[in-house]
Amino acid sequence: MKKVIKNCIVVAAMLAASCNSANTPAKEAEATQTEATGAGQSGVKDDVSNPNVVQVAVGSKDHTTLVAAVTAAKLVDVLSNAGPFTVFAPTNAAFDKLPAGTVEGLLKPEKIDALTDILQYHVYVGVLKPESLQDGQTFGQVNGGNIKITMVDGKPVVNGKAHILASIPASNGIIHVIDEVLLPGN
Repeated sequence: MKKVIKNCIVVAAMLAASCNSANTPAKEAEATQTEATGAGQSGVKDDVSNPNVVQVAVGSKDHTTLVAAVTAAKLVDVLSNAGPFTVFAPTNAAFDKLPAGTVEGLLKPEKIDALTDILQYHVYVGVLKPESLQDGQTFGQVNGGNIKITMVDGKPVVNGKAHILASIPASNGIIHVIDEVLLPGN
């Protein structure tokens, strides 16, 4: 009987050792991958769920400038989180309307604060569906500024000039594609 108990203890010890050694490389690999990528929520790979606002923008050929700006301002992870967010997303053509050199200047590392302020002026925390937008509404944006909605020919216009061209639902909010860049204080 002592021999059976002794053998059971030896087998249990071997199993415990093999379990611990099997988990160690997996945990080390996971830790190494997280450290190497430095990715937060944006690093989660999910091809099954509906895309979030960042993934929608990345998939749009008309929003490459916006994606570059969001990346330069290090806002990808923030906008990949649960939200909900309403993002007023200027098209590439909207950015092209800015004075020459403006976008390039804002993308420089030393201009990250100004770029972040402008980008946060395009984000509202909550979901503003197009059918709920009404004349005279004011909404507080992430940067602390306000935008105002007016109705022109029955359609919402942001700050008197940015027309909503399309509205695209996302898993963490909604994107309103606009034809102007919103500038704080204007």
